[in-house]
Amino acid sequence: MIKRNAVTSLKVNDVDRFKLEDSDKIYSKALFFDLEHYVYKKPICIGVFGCAYFDEKSGELNTTQYMIENKSDSERILKIAEEYFLKAKTELKKDYIVTFSGNNDFTVINYLFKKSNINMEVNKEFISIDLQKEYEKVTKRCVGLKNLEKIFEINRESEIISGSTLAKTFGKIVKDSEYSLRMPSDKKDKILLYNRQDVESLFNMIVTWNKYVKEVEDDEK
Repeated sequence: MIKRNAVTSLKVNDVDRFKLEDSDKIYSKALFFDLEHYVYKKPICIGVFGCAYFDEKSGELNTTQYMIENKSDSERILKIAEEYFLKAKTELKKDYIVTFSGNNDFTVINYLFKKSNINMEVNKEFISIDLQKEYEKVTKRCVGLKNLEKIFEINRESEIISGSTLAKTFGKIVKDSEYSLRMPSDKKDKILLYNRQDVESLFNMIVTWNKYVKEVEDDEK
């Protein structure tokens, strides 16, 4: 299953956006990346690949998602992910990849790439920006994504889905070729919306970073 979405008419405040000393406009040079996956002792499959980029000309945040529907899709999704990253780097000129606690996602996708003889390590192709680590650098506090969303006043449309619930769902999909056919469409939609909002939150945090992170830093001082 492939789903694409565009959030339109986005404007970025130059004062609030996340910056690095050696780069400007990271929000327009980055991918915003999140996986839902199934791991049992070792990575088994990617359940949902979610990634977005900001198009400065159109002012749109373009999100693309791939969700597996059977075991054979677990191989196909890796090839799709490889093609997406290559296009992002060569055609879209994206240099950064923004995640939240992304080491786990990188470990999973790099392991599965290697297993499928795909010669790519995602966190070596792009400069990685982990917003959990960046927030901790400033505030000396380690927080989860949902708690950070509250700090950034990000209100979700989606229900919160636990990692164990997602893993069980993807486990059933790869073990039972007809399980996805029996899944209610609203369950698939909820999983995709949950992942999309994870990705969109990364962008929203990048473009409002100083508005919220500086406030926390000042309060602690």
